[in-house]
Amino acid sequence: MRYVTTAGVIALALGLSACGAGGNDSAAANGSPFGDCIITGEAGSSPLNLISDGVVTVKADLPSPGWYNGDTVESIKSGFDYCLLANIAHRGGAKGLNLQNSSFDGLVAGKAGSFDMALNQITITPERESVMDFSDPYYESTAGVLVKKGSTLTQSDLADSHLGVKQGTVGQMLVDKTIKPAKAPAVFPGDAEQQAAVAAGRIDAGIQDLSIVLGASVQSGGKLTVVGQIPTHESYGVMMPKGSANVVAVNKMLKEMKDDGTLDKLNSTYLTEAYGVDPTTIPVWSF
Repeated sequence: MRYVTTAGVIALALGLSACGAGGNDSAAANGSPFGDCIITGEAGSSPLNLISDGVVTVKADLPSPGWYNGDTVESIKSGFDYCLLANIAHRGGAKGLNLQNSSFDGLVAGKAGSFDMALNQITITPERESVMDFSDPYYESTAGVLVKKGSTLTQSDLADSHLGVKQGTVGQMLVDKTIKPAKAPAVFPGDAEQQAAVAAGRIDAGIQDLSIVLGASVQSGGKLTVVGQIPTHESYGVMMPKGSANVVAVNKMLKEMKDDGTLDKLNSTYLTEAYGVDPTTIPVWSF
């Protein structure tokens, strides 16, 4: 069974910038330590080495609808990445999750402090692997081109346009190394800032993961749209501190969840209903 692909299913994944750091011990009203998630597999079958006994400490740029559902860090109790983490914690012998907010660029640069793992639609790249460890891929990604509704932007216009990127993302690397626009791109600290600049016409287009910009389009109420997707041949992985003792265990769990249908179930539960458009209808732009 192959893992979930962006070309097949796209998420409502507008990465909102949360206000300040926070934590979430994952205790839901229904008494489950893992919120609304459906838990599969055998508890403790692949033990994890954790910095806090019995709890998986997670850092991410939170919340992120479709991936981490909720208005605040404290209210998150479902979503693709959240429930994948819940299943990892369960199979790893943990009794809960401690979610902590972190800037994305600090996270992928290895400057987010102490944590066990991070799932944040993080693309595996050689630069990131030099400072952090990654699991095997669990989700394929491409980049999307987000524009203001009514824009006439085409593939041939892109390199001569004023583009916007989120700091530290694969979108930024794609613009700098592949698209190579004539004008230096605007760099934003978060997705919300990038998307606001597109909507206001301060930039011609925002380049970010296709899953995220499709989510932004849905959330905008018709103000934004996605006009193209750019293959990156990249994938999301579970990120862990360099030298983590948990890489082997996490890879074992991911394989089991691919084989037993857990990843497909997470996809159908949290992502399929969210993207609002068939991604295969979005033109592929090659550079």
